[in-house]
Amino acid sequence: MLARRWRILVVPDGAGKTRSFELSRLALRTALVSAGIFAAAALLVSYTTVTKTLDLSELQRLETTNQLLAQELDRAQGIINDLTDTVSTIAARDEEIRLLAGLAPVEPAVLQAGIGGPAMAPTEAERVLASDVLGQDALEMRFDLTGLLKRASLLAGSFEEASESLSTHVDRMRRTPSLKPTQGWITSPFAARRIHPLYGVEMPHEGIDIYAPVGTPIKAAAAGVVIDAGMTRGYGNLVTIDHGYGIVTRYAHTSKILVRRGQHVKRNDIIALVGHTGQATGPHLHYEVIVRGRHVDPRNFIFPDPRIVD
Repeated sequence: MLARRWRILVVPDGAGKTRSFELSRLALRTALVSAGIFAAAALLVSYTTVTKTLDLSELQRLETTNQLLAQELDRAQGIINDLTDTVSTIAARDEEIRLLAGLAPVEPAVLQAGIGGPAMAPTEAERVLASDVLGQDALEMRFDLTGLLKRASLLAGSFEEASESLSTHVDRMRRTPSLKPTQGWITSPFAARRIHPLYGVEMPHEGIDIYAPVGTPIKAAAAGVVIDAGMTRGYGNLVTIDHGYGIVTRYAHTSKILVRRGQHVKRNDIIALVGHTGQATGPHLHYEVIVRGRHVDPRNFIFPDPRIVD
């Protein structure tokens, strides 16, 4: 059987000689296969070239990214160092404030709480980061920042405690008697026993007597609330002030009371005028200080006037 052949006619456009070619089926198949192989080879070469170009571009991008990350990590480390110095400064100031507030300083070991201790098992992400230098730096920074955050939280709590203590301390100072209520001379001191000027027998004198002319202003020895303002047997016109913290003061024999019960007063507020009402032989102020229900010597609560310089 004769092999099948193919005739190809090439007809020119316009004048010219028509040409013809005969190809066997085998030759045509060989030509088509060769063309396919060539096309595939060309495509493979093109793909490889493009892939290599893309890989080089991606590598350059990654290198640039890593350089920028390294720079940012350096900046972040500088910020962490500054924060560490700032927290140390705050810790030193906190120690001073706690001393002023009457509190013990925070132990250095307490400030380091949570910064050390047993390490937890790393996560998969942490293991990946730990395999790279930049990743290791990032993990160390996270550790440092966690420690700084815990120290800052402890210091914030310490400041709050000191603030509350200082507020209480300041309030207590405002309410602690500290001055002589009127200008004059102490004519009779605090005593467990003395001869009563009217009865002529020994009796306790639970305050001090300050001589002053009638009408001399009497001032509150500290801030507090008036709990009594009126005539009282033996005391005459009496003003009693509750200063809180278990401290009460009394001002007796006054000629005129200038405050009312329930009124809030401040240190140096004028509350009455000197007189000789009640059991008094002459004009004077009888002044008492009571601490937790017990009479104490008022002279222990008369401090030097800071405005007077020797």
